[in-house]
Amino acid sequence: MRAAGDVFEQRACAELERAGLKLLTRNYSTRYGELDLVMLERDTVVFVEVRHRRNAVYGDAATSITASKQAKLIKAAALWGIAYTKWAHFNCRFDVVAYDGPATNARMIWLRSAFETQ
Repeated sequence: MRAAGDVFEQRACAELERAGLKLLTRNYSTRYGELDLVMLERDTVVFVEVRHRRNAVYGDAATSITASKQAKLIKAAALWGIAYTKWAHFNCRFDVVAYDGPATNARMIWLRSAFETQ
């Protein structure tokens, strides 16, 4: 399962870089979980959660990011900010890159500012 996640994270990273974002960190682990991609878009640090769902039996990829998952991502991002103080003065946002369908033809949906910190 991890290998499949890596494939979609790499796909997402490549697409976002083509869109002008710059990769800062990948797979940053904290006690709250992992930040898949941390990227920079102009003056904004973008925390990107990448999700793939082969089928929608339990909902699509984007809706799999529950409120509790969002809270964990926000806490993990705060720890990233402590570790990487160089970026502390930058704005930040949370994006989701979702892929639905079989891996060979899953299409990407990029949700900018998918959720906000409370």
